[in-house]
Parts: sequence; C-alpha cells; structure tokens
Amino acid sequence: MTTIGLPVALGIIMLGLGLSLTLADFARVLKQPKAVIIALACQLILLPAICFGLVLLFQLPPVLAVGMMMLAASPGGTTANLYSHLFRGDIALNISLTAVNSVIAVITLPIITNLAIAYFRPFDDRLGLQWAKALEVFAIVLLPVAVGMLIRRFKPRFADAMDKPVRIASVVILIVVIAGAVASNWALLVDNFARLALITLLFCLISLAVGFFMPRLLKVGKRQAIASSFEIGIHNATLAIVIAQSVLGSVELSLPAAVYGVLMFFVAFGFGFLIRDRSASTPTAVETAPADRPAVG
Repeated sequence: MTTIGLPVALGIIMLGLGLSLTLADFARVLKQPKAVIIALACQLILLPAICFGLVLLFQLPPVLAVGMMMLAASPGGTTANLYSHLFRGDIALNISLTAVNSVIAVITLPIITNLAIAYFRPFDDRLGLQWAKALEVFAIVLLPVAVGMLIRRFKPRFADAMDKPVRIASVVILIVVIAGAVASNWALLVDNFARLALITLLFCLISLAVGFFMPRLLKVGKRQAIASSFEIGIHNATLAIVIAQSVLGSVELSLPAAVYGVLMFFVAFGFGFLIRDRSASTPTAVETAPADRPAVG
C-alpha cells in the first residue's frame, strides 16, 4: 500500500491536477518567489531544529532519534499536493516546492542524517546521496502533471469538465490510502504507539502550523500559505522508510517514519478544515495579492 499502491494512486491524482494547470500558473509563482523562499527556509532549517528539540525533550533512544531527524530532513511528500487540491491551496506552488525541495533534499537529507548519526551514535553507517529517490519523486509528481497539462492545452473543455470528478476521486483515494496504511502498519502501530505516537503527532502538527502561520506572518497570501503548510507538514515518510531499511539496513530506524506516515493523514486532514480557503472559487489560480496586503480568506 505505501511503497507501490500509494505512489501509483498519487500519480493518477497528479494527472488530474495537471488538468487544471497552465504554464501561466508556474510563471506567476516564479514572479512571486517570496512564498517559495519562506517555505524552503522553514523546511530546510526551522523544522530540523524543531525536531531536534522534540527528540531531546522526549529523550528517545539513539536509533529512534536518528529516525526522527531523517523524517524531518525528508522532502515534502507527494500527498501534500492532494491535500492542497482538496483544501483550495495553490497547487502550482505545491508542485514547484516539491520539485525544488526534492533536488535539494538529495544533499540535505544525507547531511542532516549523518549529523544526527554523529551526535546520537546509534551505529557507524553513513548515508550517501539518493539521486534515484529524487528521480522517483519527480516521476510521480512531474510526469503525470505534464501529461495533464498537455490534455488541458489541447482539450480545455474536457479538462474543465473533469475538475469535479477528479476532486471526488481524490477523496475516495485518500480514504482508501488511509485505511490501507492503518491496516498494513497495524502491528507496528500497536508495538510503538506509546513511544512514538505523541512525538510524531506533535511534529506533524507543529510542521503544519509553521508552514501556514510563518508565511501569513510575512504577508504571504492565504492560498499560498495553505500550499506551504501541506508541503512542509506532510513529509515523504515512504522515502525515509525505504532509506532506513534498504540503505542503512535498520527496521528500527524506520519506525518513526512508519508511525508518522499513518498518523499524519488524520492530523493533516483535520488541520486542512481549519485553514481551508472558503472564499476560493477555483483551486488552480495562483493568488496574486500584493505582498504588503494578505488576500481575503
């Protein structure tokens, strides 16, 4: 469900999202780099520092502490695009952030993980660059979106007609993914709930809050802040699990990401209802409010 079903399902959803995007959406994002810079700063600097503080506060064992830091260093998951779509965020900004952050994480994820290994000393292994995983994220996110955008370019009426069906399908797929994730990780959740549930819940909630309120404090429009919130608050837990188990050979190292990967669905879904943009009439237009005046929302 998490390693095969989820990427395939999200690839289908990304195709639907591409149906609602044009090159003009990305051009507007490039003309408004403020939201991108703020989101990346939160993702790459603020969140690892917050996670490190939580790890020390909860006094996790060394292996689990490194697992939490690896999770914090992971780029935004492709599920962030789905949540942004459902709750009227700036989808073009989400996709741009996922692409940029995936490239940067190829370098920053090994650096942060290796620093955590050096500090907590659970074992002597070190983590190399993960180009293959970055390419995997690109394939899941960008290729289906590009196909969807091509369909919109040549069949605009069909793309407009598909907006509602895609939104309904997104909700159905999300429910199936949540149910499957809970079922496939049930034993893992039961065995590690006491040690990891609270810290992973707090980390997810803090990440979502930082991703939303930090841009808003810095006068970024609401729909861009919603996109930032999900991009920062929903980490690629599957990537962290695969690296922990296949690269570093430690199942225990993957436990924080596994528990987080299930619980974050519920936390992000609830948080989305609190911050959603009720005034948005379309989910695809990039917000163009002046920098010194937040958009109405």
